[in-house]
This record gives sequence, structure tokens and C-alpha cells, in this order.
Amino acid sequence: MKAHVITKTLPNDLGPLTDAQVTEFAELFRLLGEPTRLRVLLACLAKPAPVGEIAMRVDLPRGLVSHHLRLLRAGRFLRATRHGKQMIYASVDDRVRCILVDLVGHVVKPTDDGDDHEC
Repeated sequence: MKAHVITKTLPNDLGPLTDAQVTEFAELFRLLGEPTRLRVLLACLAKPAPVGEIAMRVDLPRGLVSHHLRLLRAGRFLRATRHGKQMIYASVDDRVRCILVDLVGHVVKPTDDGDDHEC
């Protein structure tokens, strides 16, 4: 099996990362590394929705989905907006969507050599 390794340098405007920033990145990846939580996040990208609808989309108990939504909000992946008595969950911004689309594409359809994709 041939490994595809694409190396890119960080844009100059990012500068060097501090130890605290690297730790924060690791924590964000840890949040995404839990399969159930990732399913909940992906379900929120499809269309903003309340907890009950998200639970139906991922076929999980509402309490478990609420737990994962809380963690995803704390990780700044999701935002919640109150509509009457319900909280509607959606991705924070297009950067979150872009990151996840790129990661899904990386798994589902690996790039050909030299085929760089930027979201």
C-alpha cells in the first residue's frame, strides 16, 4: 500500500506555535477523536437542529447527545441559539465545516500525488 504524504509549511502569518497552543490543538483533536462525538458534530453540519432532532439523526439517546453537544460547544466547534424553549445547534462558522469536509475527504477519497486541496 502506497502512503500519500503531503507536506505543507504553515503560512508565515501564523508564526511559531507556543506549547499552550499545541496543547490546545491536541485537545481539539481529542474531542474529534471520539466516534460518537464526531457523528454528532457531522449531524449538526447537515442542518442546524435541536437536541431531539440530532439524536434522531445519529440514532442515539437524547441525554448522550446533549453530553456530546456540551463538549463540542466548549471546544468551540458548535454554537447554540435559543429559539423559544429549544436550543438550536449549528457549526460555529465555515472554518469548522471546512476542516471537517477536508478530513472526511482525506478518509473517503485520498488525494492523488500533487493534488492539493484548499478549502
